[in-house]
Amino acid sequence: MKIACIQMDVRLGEAGYNLARAVELCREAAARGADLLLLPETVNLGFFPREGLETLADPDGAQMRETFGNLAKRLHVNIAAGSAVTKRGGRVYNTAFVFDRDGNCVASYDKSHLFTPMGEHEYFTPGDALCTFTLDGVRCGLIICYDLRFPELTRALALRGIELLLVPAEWPAARLAHWQTLNRARAIENQIFLACCNGCGTAGETVYGGHAAIYDPWGEVLAEGGAAEEIITADCDFAVKEQIRNSINVFRDRRPELYGL
Repeated sequence: MKIACIQMDVRLGEAGYNLARAVELCREAAARGADLLLLPETVNLGFFPREGLETLADPDGAQMRETFGNLAKRLHVNIAAGSAVTKRGGRVYNTAFVFDRDGNCVASYDKSHLFTPMGEHEYFTPGDALCTFTLDGVRCGLIICYDLRFPELTRALALRGIELLLVPAEWPAARLAHWQTLNRARAIENQIFLACCNGCGTAGETVYGGHAAIYDPWGEVLAEGGAAEEIITADCDFAVKEQIRNSINVFRDRRPELYGL
């Protein structure tokens, strides 16, 4: 499977521009032969406009579903359309959407851990479910940005058999070392491929760090971006996972009775 991470400069509050730019970059990534395209967090509005947020939010993700569902079908690619600011039942969520090659929405996920240092918990409602799905025969999981700091969440997905973890984010440049270290650690400790797609540029007062990356289950970097808008790609051979688990089988050697997971 060839994966493309579309590292994008998402403009704060400019849904029209952001979605049009995302579509343009998706077309470019598909032209490079990618099977799976991954976009950043809150790709519609950036992270995140406080004023009028509920008005700006996408009702039930309808615009995201129409835009990227149709695009996935036209391009015949899988698209993990990052996440978007959405609203349902009078509440605002940070919701990821995943579409298969036929344009079907095969998964959606509401961000579980809200980033209290930037007040996300004051505007958004957290999700309460894990996210797993299958694309081209590969079992996948998805988390969003701050979720990365909670290793038990990724381990729970790994115990459900995922081979690939997708991580859309808007991670600040000030904590770039954390971004790189945590993504690599999640790949190594769970013996999975991991594709993480960060935003870049400046939104409001925050500079986002870029450095989207794709890791193999050894934690080796297959591709990594810089600080500016770009597309990175890597081919992932999922047969490697079995070789690694046969040599160092951490799942066989776990002692869940000690730690309850």
